[in-house]
Amino acid sequence: MNHVKVVIFDCDGVMFNSRSANEAYYNQILRRFKKRATMNEDECNFVHMHTADESVAYLFRDDPRLRDAAQAYRKEIDYVPFIPYMEMEPYLIPFLEYLRPTYSTAISTNRTDTMKHVLSSHGLEGHFDFVVSALDVQRPKPHPESLHKIMRYFKITPEEALYIGDSEVDQAASEAAAVPLVAYKNRSLSADYHIEHFKELEKLLI
Repeated sequence: MNHVKVVIFDCDGVMFNSRSANEAYYNQILRRFKKRATMNEDECNFVHMHTADESVAYLFRDDPRLRDAAQAYRKEIDYVPFIPYMEMEPYLIPFLEYLRPTYSTAISTNRTDTMKHVLSSHGLEGHFDFVVSALDVQRPKPHPESLHKIMRYFKITPEEALYIGDSEVDQAASEAAAVPLVAYKNRSLSADYHIEHFKELEKLLI
């Protein structure tokens, strides 16, 4: 990997185990409209991988009237109270410190206006050179636009980037952008490398 210049991170499922936060957030929306108390397993998996707009549309896919009202309500909810439910992945900060100054770092996430709060709440401000959220692109993942934007920013080729993701959405984006993928805690993905811990990637980057 001596040609790698930029290491790109997905947020949810890679930097953080955010399932509890996401479930609490979307369950609150469901309860607000008395649809039901909690999401089922398929819905939990969907919202974990998609934008907020896509997630609410999916949860209320059988009722357009409620869907529009739920989208409006979602925009009123402050996500900040749910951020403490996000659990930082082990060894993330030491790994980010290890990458300096040899590698630049970036984030490609389908989060929207919550990303800044996530970084500040968990003491990660200053650890990333460039952050691209779903608000920063016209077509979020699985479209490769966010990865293309990162490569343009750093003026690098796909071979000089490395993307750490955990989902089929990440796999599709990396394949479309021709950026090598490191699959994090997901052996089912088609990836260049599979890791269960950031320490493993540290060894690969030596």
